Amino acid sequence: MNRSATAVWNGTIKEGKGILSTQSQTLNQTPYSFVSRFENKPGTNPEELMAAAHAGCFTMKLSADLTAAGFTPEELVTEAVVSLENGAITRSALSVQARIPGITDEQFQQIAADAKANCPVSKAYNLEITLQAQLIAAP
Repeated sequence: MNRSATAVWNGTIKEGKGILSTQSQTLNQTPYSFVSRFENKPGTNPEELMAAAHAGCFTMKLSADLTAAGFTPEELVTEAVVSLENGAITRSALSVQARIPGITDEQFQQIAADAKANCPVSKAYNLEITLQAQLIAAP
């Protein structure tokens, strides 16, 4: 399986701008620029896209591992924060809140740690990956 994306950039690094498009067209000429990357202005940036990829992949892996262990998650909410420091992407901090009937916190922590280590995106990233996993009791 292969997936693709295309970046087009016009102009200098600070005054220029670019667009990103993905094979699925989920991103379709989505703008990105120096200010969307370094000044939190509108538009996306590579770190945000890396965070989305990591959050999505980890959450799917966690769901698969929970299902394989006999648990049915009601809800998994994951945030990934990717850090750019001194010109290097240094870490991805995963934080998940989960509502899963019938699981103990110990079981959940073990399965979540395994998902963090073994989701394909975690394996691809050469950076520090942290995880904070919180099991929420069903209402």
